[in-house]
Amino acid sequence: GDPVIHPQTESYWGNVNPIGIRSCYDEGKRCAETLFMDYYRQNGVKIKILRIFNTYGPNMHPNDGRVVSNFIVQALQNKDITLYGAGNQTRSFQYIDDLVEGMVRMMGTDDNITGPVNIGNPHEFTIKELAEKVVKLTGSSSVFVNRELPMDDPKQRQPDISMAKELLGWKPNTDLDEGLVKTISYFKNLEQL
Repeated sequence: GDPVIHPQTESYWGNVNPIGIRSCYDEGKRCAETLFMDYYRQNGVKIKILRIFNTYGPNMHPNDGRVVSNFIVQALQNKDITLYGAGNQTRSFQYIDDLVEGMVRMMGTDDNITGPVNIGNPHEFTIKELAEKVVKLTGSSSVFVNRELPMDDPKQRQPDISMAKELLGWKPNTDLDEGLVKTISYFKNLEQL
């Protein structure tokens, strides 16, 4: 569901409908954090918890169901771009290289730094803005079609990365256009498109 706090800090635990259509995904992430922390506390197992926000880049599967890959595939095939609702919901898209750098830095921290630490891009874009960028960068003739917004789909997602900056000296370096150009190039070379 929609976050109660915006942007989301590490102290935010989420707003989840436990029987909703997305609940397995959302609750699964929370359950994993709980299990990791219990292993750490009870058994002294070294852990690191990162909260990863909307990552994209080369090597994404074209049919993985994520919005970036969906839009790129639709645009390259000059098919209609599917927007849910009016496309006003926001997300923060981070390029894969930035995520990997954040992960490496987290793994290099002292054992007592367990997390969670948000790793994501603090710059928000509407889903429609993303679609417009993809259409422009691909030179597509695709048009937008609007569908009903799925139940419990969050209207906003944006990380507060203050802790990542402080503990890891990390922030993303790849802007959305630069990352999309690299990702589109990868998709253009896929045989199954």
